Amino acid sequence: MRVVFAGTPEAAVPSLEAVAASSHELVGVVTRPDAPAGRGRRLEPSPVRRRAEELGVPVLTPTRVKDPDFLDALGALAPDACPVVAYGNLIPPVALTIPRLGWINLHFSLLPAWRGAAPVQHAIMAGDEMTGASTFVIERGLDTGPVLGVMTERIRPTDTAGDLLGRLSTAGADLLVATLDGLESGDLVAVPQPSDGVSSAPKIEVEDARIVWTRPASAVDRLVRGCTPAPGAWTTFRGERLKVSPVGVVAGEELPVGHPLVAGRLLVTKKAVFVGTGTGPVRLGTVQAHGKKPMSAADWARGTRVKEGEGLGDE
Repeated sequence: MRVVFAGTPEAAVPSLEAVAASSHELVGVVTRPDAPAGRGRRLEPSPVRRRAEELGVPVLTPTRVKDPDFLDALGALAPDACPVVAYGNLIPPVALTIPRLGWINLHFSLLPAWRGAAPVQHAIMAGDEMTGASTFVIERGLDTGPVLGVMTERIRPTDTAGDLLGRLSTAGADLLVATLDGLESGDLVAVPQPSDGVSSAPKIEVEDARIVWTRPASAVDRLVRGCTPAPGAWTTFRGERLKVSPVGVVAGEELPVGHPLVAGRLLVTKKAVFVGTGTGPVRLGTVQAHGKKPMSAADWARGTRVKEGEGLGDE
């Protein structure tokens, strides 16, 4: 079966490699145009483009998927199916009809849960214990198409979004190839998504990643893990932004006697830095001040000479 793969970030590379190694003929790759990256803001190719070029596969980088030149180029490749993983652009109706079996998306949730751009982050932040990946036929709605296959993955207590996405991108690649196999053989039947259990997972903006210390410790923990590595959870200290890596929820008896912590208040000991939340303290792990390198919270506290009574955020 002739396929054209569409994807952009590192999480899509395992699927690209799996499709390239499968029995299907990978005749082209579609990815986002080169974008500024790094401190120098130089144009850099997407991870998918880099890997596709290493594999010797023709690459298309349309600015807009509905551009006639791109549609003509895609049509000339005559794909039977277009597998998609985190491409980053909506597929317009005029393009949906080009592959005879459609555009087949690998989405990192158990649909209809967490439709949208950030399903992994939202699953962690919501406290879900189980997630997975789904393959479905793309239609006009956002992640609403009929489902072709699913796989499940347990969310571990210390998972960051990066950890979980790494496992899902690897296991999901096998699911995507199995879906293409089933479409080719005619054994797969697309099942409409149920109307119950629908939830949305919009992109996590920087402001969404701000820690509210009056929330329960468990919610703070989930927010930080869900925003790691991107966009990165943050708070403020002395009016400057402070990036926070995963924290540890601790029992009250771990604190020195006579030191209850109100939300946002800091407590520095010889080996640890604690912060109060709405229910109990958390232990800071790694932090990064503006313009500085990441460091342990204990080293940061010593270097900034945290004073008694100081705190984080605006609480």
